[in-house]
Amino acid sequence: MMNPDAGEPQLTAAMTDWDRPKGAVRPARVAVELRTLSLVAAVYGAWLAMTYGYGRWPLWIVAPITAVLLTLHSSMQHEIVHGHPTIWRPLNRLLGVVPLSLWLPFDRYRRNHLVHHINDRLTDPLDDPESYYLTPESWAHLSAVGRRILQLQQTLAGRVLIGSFWRIGRFLRKDFLAVVRNDEGMRAIWIEHLLWCVPVIAWVTLVCHMPLWIYVLTMVIPGNGILLIRSFAEHRARPGVLERTAIVEGSWILGPLFLFNNLHAMHHEEPAMPWYEYNARYRLIRARLIEENHGLVYLSYFEVARRFLFRPHDALRHPTGRVPQLRAVQAGKS
Repeated sequence: MMNPDAGEPQLTAAMTDWDRPKGAVRPARVAVELRTLSLVAAVYGAWLAMTYGYGRWPLWIVAPITAVLLTLHSSMQHEIVHGHPTIWRPLNRLLGVVPLSLWLPFDRYRRNHLVHHINDRLTDPLDDPESYYLTPESWAHLSAVGRRILQLQQTLAGRVLIGSFWRIGRFLRKDFLAVVRNDEGMRAIWIEHLLWCVPVIAWVTLVCHMPLWIYVLTMVIPGNGILLIRSFAEHRARPGVLERTAIVEGSWILGPLFLFNNLHAMHHEEPAMPWYEYNARYRLIRARLIEENHGLVYLSYFEVARRFLFRPHDALRHPTGRVPQLRAVQAGKS
């Protein structure tokens, strides 16, 4: 198992002026991003209001709106992982650590996601924690049922409908074993996480009088399913590093919900850019990004659905088994 802390990339500070050439020195960031801080307050406030509405408003109103808020909360946590909304990391962590979705400890997400941002390992079945690709060895050890479940998730419909159950179940199983072994301080991470779960569960069950199973099945699982729409077509296994990350344009519904992380190639280039500067920056560098990723662009998530709703986005097995080590490739060319 890869050590999530080994080689963890150091994030550059989120900047405020993105109109300079690629590679240029950026100016210092502001101490507090008021727009992001306001977003944090709005997300928690709206979640409190909607869950409190259970029993007062119909479930068909409360559940989908809360699911959308949980998706937005996950997008907000992603911003916090990348150094927002303040220059003080402990404060940022405090703002993001509350587990509204219950199943994912913030520090586990942070570790895995920063490893995912080692761009030259993108899509690698072992080194990229967010890769859906498999090595030939992993594929050979799967049962027929396991293969079918994963193949279904290569379609957008399968990813959204069963992906949450598979992702959460697989994650909890692996983390349970890691906690038993106490790999890399996992017990401390999970103890803190479970303590943070207590006020969330108490609010939902004791204050809002909502059965926990209703919260999980009608809000947490669908909220994660919406989030999987974003990650479904973000990356493809291709030889060049810059070719592996997609862009989804024209997403004026899901784009704000994902805090414009649909412009994913730009996010991997400038991971510390604040969400509210994405669109202006993208208009400036669009042509270059599309040239660099060899046209891996979708006009909208409607196009993603049209192409892949019931058809696989890609093969499960990585085309080269593993992503070649960059240094090894360069040495072979010299």
